Amino acid sequence: MPDDSTTTGTTTGTWVDDVLGSGFQARTLALADDDEGEVVTTLVRYRPPAGTALRPARALLYVHGWSDYFFQTGLAEHWHARGVAFYAVDLRKYGRSLREHQTPGYVDDLTTYDEDLDAALGVIRDELGPHARVMLMGHSTGGLVVSLWAARHPGAVSGMILNSPWLELQGSGLLRNLSTPAVAQLARFQPKAPLPNIDPGYYARTVGAATGGEWTYDERWRPTPSFPVRAGWLRAVMTGHTLVARGLRIDAPVLMLASARTLISPWWSEQMRSADVVLDVELLARRAVQLGPVVTVVRIPDGVHDLTLSAPPVRARFYAELDRWTAAYGWA
Repeated sequence: MPDDSTTTGTTTGTWVDDVLGSGFQARTLALADDDEGEVVTTLVRYRPPAGTALRPARALLYVHGWSDYFFQTGLAEHWHARGVAFYAVDLRKYGRSLREHQTPGYVDDLTTYDEDLDAALGVIRDELGPHARVMLMGHSTGGLVVSLWAARHPGAVSGMILNSPWLELQGSGLLRNLSTPAVAQLARFQPKAPLPNIDPGYYARTVGAATGGEWTYDERWRPTPSFPVRAGWLRAVMTGHTLVARGLRIDAPVLMLASARTLISPWWSEQMRSADVVLDVELLARRAVQLGPVVTVVRIPDGVHDLTLSAPPVRARFYAELDRWTAAYGWA
């Protein structure tokens, strides 16, 4: 993809050219102010000058993960080639939506993102009509966010696709239960207190073009190490994990994809280029079946944490699995 190290300004409510280049447009959506001031979310859409005709009844909204933003152009091209209207959202305080006065990525309750998702879906339905069939796709923390949202909004979407969703704390539910009181206590008195940053930069090394990967991206929006994890935010995530562990009963069909293996180590290894070095994929697979009554779990050999950033043959397998699942469940 092209280097998107410069930004293009956006005007609230107006589609403008996006940093990703030809075919991509961005629209800033104003949200209610919070304790830090002005808040916005940014919707990105893919509308190439020529190509496959869209079927207005079909749309997909993509939600990124922690310390991240939307830059996966191949994902947009995949869906557009199948006649699906593709949208992605940079949630408040991330990527295109991050403002200088804000604590990057910070919320203290994941239900806060209801406003972001509702605003994005409102624009999609305005453009495609109220009866458009919409799917949600979430990566990592975004996968947790959309799962919780879908559980609270039965009948709102036609399906969900989860790319390595963060459904449980590394180490198991037992570790979460043991950690929760300490995190909650710190979050009560110092919610924005940064916790020790344990990101060694190995994941960025596997995907960055300068370090042997294929991808270029704006390092202000996807920094190495990642944005500081803060106590109030971690408490919100752990609360989400607890809800997943209890069972969410999502009424739409769910596809959960993750790498076939995890490799988390304090030392670098070239094998990290073909494994998830962020989350425990075995835990993800076990938690996924608690999302709802119809869940498909697919393991992708040699996949990295964001499967769309894996090596070309692995990406091809990932996209083939999307096609196979949507042929059965998509927009039914």
